[in-house]
Amino acid sequence: MTTNGGYRPVFCTIVPPHILDHLATHEDQALADSALRTLQHDSAQRTLRRVTAVRTAAVAGVTPAPGTAQPHRTIYDAGHRTDLPGTEVRAEGTEPGQDATVNRAYAGLGATFDLYLKAYARDSIDGEGLPLKASVHYDVDYDNAFWNGEQMVFGDGDGQIFTDFTSSVDVIGHELTHGVTQYTANLEYYGQSGALNESVSDVFGSLIKQCSLGQTADQADWLIGEGLLAPGVHGVALRSMKAPGTAYDDPRLGKDPQPATMQHYVRTSRDNGGVHINSGIPNHAFYLVATALGGNAWEKAGQIWYDVLTGGELASDAGFADFAKLTVAAAKARYQDGAETKAVLGAWAQVGVPAA
Repeated sequence: MTTNGGYRPVFCTIVPPHILDHLATHEDQALADSALRTLQHDSAQRTLRRVTAVRTAAVAGVTPAPGTAQPHRTIYDAGHRTDLPGTEVRAEGTEPGQDATVNRAYAGLGATFDLYLKAYARDSIDGEGLPLKASVHYDVDYDNAFWNGEQMVFGDGDGQIFTDFTSSVDVIGHELTHGVTQYTANLEYYGQSGALNESVSDVFGSLIKQCSLGQTADQADWLIGEGLLAPGVHGVALRSMKAPGTAYDDPRLGKDPQPATMQHYVRTSRDNGGVHINSGIPNHAFYLVATALGGNAWEKAGQIWYDVLTGGELASDAGFADFAKLTVAAAKARYQDGAETKAVLGAWAQVGVPAA
């Protein structure tokens, strides 16, 4: 049980507003129109989420009986409309169809379920077997994917800047992890707590990708949204946990603004206080811990982060230093003063966040 008295669903997208803002001013009217429509839609969804949010008891996770937990996935086709969920096109246990987007969404939901169950004994997003729903082919040229507090939604992209948003399993894991945070620490989506909310989703999105590919920390690319950028875009992904600020540099998208350390922390009123920008700092801290420890990043580094997210001590308005100190405490609780605790302390020191 968390200490904040419940949860408030938030509207969380994978493509940050600053990227769409840049595209909306482009001289290519088609690109600008797609970005503007996406921004307007996202703004309306955020308002709706604030108005309709209901606070209920949070669930930190209930350990399922061995062999009993199974995913319950349903994929819908929105038919390029915005009415959710759309028409059911694939249910749990059915064979793949002809639509690759549907199949990728189904597989991504499964990969997310598997990581949380196998690594952390968590039965779905809420810890109690929550059915996983996703709608694909949402709207026309919609340049985003989002968790709306109840389900996943994927746009097809405009084909010029962004491709199909089911193409990156870490994006699917990222958005579903917003649901995990919703049911556990309930981090407020503003300022440093909002950046932590985004960072936690990047961390577990990356771990889901690494686990599904069988990659160690050293083998992973540590990119978020690799494969989303269309051919011709100067960039490799939306974000880099290994080297924040280097994911893209494109005249249409602008330059990746993420800082890697507190020295370059960005103070802004945009994007809920820079939640997609300053998340680069805790992202980089996790990367440093994971690579210092080596092996499968979800086993030790991921376990420490998961312990903090679900442990009940993380306040909903926590800042970077609050989170950092809790990761040190979680590392000591599991590993005493071993290499794991030293790696956590060293990582936060390197990014300039006090953790002692």
